Amino acid sequence: MNKIQSFLLSQADQKYRDFTLPLIPNIDEKTFIGVRLPVIKKYVKELDDKQKEEFLKSLPHQYHEENVLHAFILSTIKDYDEFIELADAFLPYVSNWVVSDAINNKYLNRYKDRLIKEIYKWLKSKEIYRVRYAIKCLMNYYLEIDFKEEHLKKVEEVHLDDYYIKMMVAWFLATGLAKNYDSFVKVIEERRFDSFTHNKAIQKAVESYRVSDEHKAYLKALRINTK
Repeated sequence: MNKIQSFLLSQADQKYRDFTLPLIPNIDEKTFIGVRLPVIKKYVKELDDKQKEEFLKSLPHQYHEENVLHAFILSTIKDYDEFIELADAFLPYVSNWVVSDAINNKYLNRYKDRLIKEIYKWLKSKEIYRVRYAIKCLMNYYLEIDFKEEHLKKVEEVHLDDYYIKMMVAWFLATGLAKNYDSFVKVIEERRFDSFTHNKAIQKAVESYRVSDEHKAYLKALRINTK
């Protein structure tokens, strides 16, 4: 057993494991230790560069928490080309939303012109969590002054019939309604997405403190009755 695995196993929290395990789809219980995310994130700072480099090469990992640690390390990489190479190598092994959503690299803000081309490629993938991560990138980096209508069109072209893709699209749309209402309300008015995604986007927007009461009232009226 290596040092990283030993540390993660030593941080097992049974109550957290029992609560969290049912929330993660398609996961083998034997691979889930039950380590809280802040503990893993803090541990990243305790690893030196050589340890990180070796760990990022050691795919596939045995435990879910190793995948989360991998995502957190990716989030610290400043060099764009290095990040893309490592992300491309890792994404095929991502099998749940917790891991894909744990990749939050603020340094990508510096490379939006290059990143968007990569996002468009990822959106065409058949890998569920590569596509989910691509949509998350659009949400994180392109909803304000960098927003373009073509971003929405590219998301519309995603036809993977998967719950976790639809939930990510709904999150993307709801955040768009909060940050760029005039552009995103058209999508809701024109019902460009399936009824589940459409209604979830409205639900999330209505729950957001960043959406005005006036806009919330209007969005509620645009819900699709599925009964």
